[in-house]
Amino acid sequence: MAENPVTDYPNADAIPAALMGPSSSLDGLRILVTGLGVTGFPAAVHLGERGADVIVVDGDDQADVSEKAQILEVFDVDIRRGPEHVETLPEESLDLVVTSPGWRPDHPLLLAAMQAGVPVIGEVELAWRIRGTNDAQWLTITGTNGKTTTTTMLESMLLAHGLKAKACGNIGAPLLEAVLEPGLEVLAIELSSFQLHWQDSLSADASAVLNIAPDHLDWHGSADAYEADKAKIYHQTKTACVYNAADEVTLRMVEDADVVDGAKAIGFTTGIPRPGELGVVEDLLVDRAFIPQRYSSAAELASLDDVATATGVAGQRPADHQISNALAAAALARSVGVPGPAIAEGLKNHSLGAHRMVTVAERDGIRWVDDSKATNTHAANASLNSFDPIIWIAGGLPKGADFTPLFSDHGHRLRALVLIGADDTAFREAVAATVPDLDVIRIEPALAVDSGVPRRRGEAVVAAAVDAAASIAVSGDTVLLAPAAASMDQFLNYNTRGELFTQAVHSHLES
Repeated sequence: MAENPVTDYPNADAIPAALMGPSSSLDGLRILVTGLGVTGFPAAVHLGERGADVIVVDGDDQADVSEKAQILEVFDVDIRRGPEHVETLPEESLDLVVTSPGWRPDHPLLLAAMQAGVPVIGEVELAWRIRGTNDAQWLTITGTNGKTTTTTMLESMLLAHGLKAKACGNIGAPLLEAVLEPGLEVLAIELSSFQLHWQDSLSADASAVLNIAPDHLDWHGSADAYEADKAKIYHQTKTACVYNAADEVTLRMVEDADVVDGAKAIGFTTGIPRPGELGVVEDLLVDRAFIPQRYSSAAELASLDDVATATGVAGQRPADHQISNALAAAALARSVGVPGPAIAEGLKNHSLGAHRMVTVAERDGIRWVDDSKATNTHAANASLNSFDPIIWIAGGLPKGADFTPLFSDHGHRLRALVLIGADDTAFREAVAATVPDLDVIRIEPALAVDSGVPRRRGEAVVAAAVDAAASIAVSGDTVLLAPAAASMDQFLNYNTRGELFTQAVHSHLES
């Protein structure tokens, strides 16, 4: 993919003013919605309910969408499915395009819209504009890794303080639905770079970028474009811009952001914090940012034991990246007045999401760990840092990533590599350049052919990978599924990949 064709927000001034607020009539506006999934469906419902002439296009004409279609028919939404409907704009004139995050900015239909002067927005821009009288505070989170864990930690802290809060956005409830839900006081919003790309107006109460590493370069076109979209989360922030003191890129993003007067830069560190930061002193998480005496002392928020409980490693010191997640969540919670005891209670109440370094079985001294959520090199690095020795199950869609640093940094702890990707070229080149003697077991995609159904293919691939790992694992080993790549070459998504891995492990151990 070439350099991202959209470097500045396109045609923002042309976005219909009638979108502002949740109830004004959209009668007379013709709006195209791309995709009929988690984002597109609620957008089409809302816009159709307000009287817009809505057209939905989706290239997939095989999935069963009968239930969605019945609902959309009530609002006279025109549904057009099939590849021919997503090649370019429909013949009708359009006032707006609302696109789903999965659609790349160089998609021919989106390029055609921008060239025709039709504004293109995503769900974040739409949700921000329609929020109307909903005065819930927006706490937004992005980063290459840790977004979901941090968002759920934040939600748990807010709830522990008695606030009516909800995790939403790229996790949990769709953002469009959350902003229309009455009574909510705070939204804990996870945002992907895809979602941020198509927004311009967002002015969050507090925002955070957890970390930055190259990812989704196939979608964004370059590392610079990816970083630029992530940085949009800070622009127009009202109260606190939370950054990672160990990641200079996040600090630079804050420094370059055009924020509301009075917004503060708040750092977090796994070391001893300076004034203006949250960090760790001995075994405590402390605050030197949101207290008047921050230049002379620190306020206790929680303990490392609380973080260990929150991340499912009770009895052990949590990994640094999990401590960072907890501190980032705490900083956002502190920005809306959540006290230390509620932060500690929120961590204790937190439950780590599925497929995030979950031990699915232990037998004969061998641990089996599902970290299918490690869909990029940054996440896989954190996972590999947590175990030794490792039989590593990896592979998938590489998204333009360079895997060489993973083998340079962790080759000494790898006993074997089990490759499950349809295209393993990038992994093999990295092994050859760093640890050429590493035992590499290739699970051929041919093993996965079964009537062309992705789920059946995935079952065969994972079963073969588990059998291969089991044949060489010995007591003390960790068999780690941390693919460092996306899943869609052989699986429906990373959840499916993790579920099939868990099933395959249990089936193998029971056989």
